Amino acid sequence: MLECPLQLMTASSVNIEVTKGQNENNLSVLRRFTKRVQAAGVLPRVRSKRYSERIKSGNVKKSKTLEYLKKKEAINELIKLGKQSELNSLTHRRR
Repeated sequence: MLECPLQLMTASSVNIEVTKGQNENNLSVLRRFTKRVQAAGVLPRVRSKRYSERIKSGNVKKSKTLEYLKKKEAINELIKLGKQSELNSLTHRRR
């Protein structure tokens, strides 16, 4: 029997292994491997995590909030001095 293992290991410790038989061609081994990957449900789990963002740490949240408050305070000061209109202050416009 020829040894030609195909393996897939993910973070959730799913180990899928397929060995090639003596009279088996590469396509059939690959087909068996993909069937086992689909049966294990690895791909939907990986694809669901693809675009998710990490949870930001407390320090990052705090620094972003402090930056926002400083910016807001500076803009409010400019509005009081009449150097900036109220419509443009802290608005997030789509482009």
